[in-house]
Amino acid sequence: MTGLGVEQDWAGRLRGVGLRMTQPRRRVLTALERQGHATPEELGAALAADGEPTLPASTVYRNLESLAEAGLVSHSHVHHGAPTYHLPQHGDHLHLVCRQCGAIIEADPEMARDLARNLRRTHGFDADVTHMAIHGRCRSCAQTASTHTEEDT
Repeated sequence: MTGLGVEQDWAGRLRGVGLRMTQPRRRVLTALERQGHATPEELGAALAADGEPTLPASTVYRNLESLAEAGLVSHSHVHHGAPTYHLPQHGDHLHLVCRQCGAIIEADPEMARDLARNLRRTHGFDADVTHMAIHGRCRSCAQTASTHTEEDT
């Protein structure tokens, strides 16, 4: 679904939870659709560049919160700062975050199902692995580090 059909779906889902489609909500959703993943600050920058009047940061945050409550956006805590938002149709996925270069790689949450099962069995903890961020090093940075280690010996 693209264009008008997407906007009608967004508006219908908002109406279903007692909210209406406002111009700021439409702009935030459209910017997020273009960005894929974005923090509120990144969305603010994208909105500042869209040729429309600038939205205050508080408006961006408030709209993201109401859109998340309505189920129109999801978020993950990829970094230690603000959450990263995406549209639900972007799909559930793990975020593999490289501490060295900052790359974010999406992975199938099925890869963490064994971890979730072990946590449930051992601790009685029901983990939501669809909003999970795992920090480490990407393949490229790990290979570079391995090459440097070999050269140093």
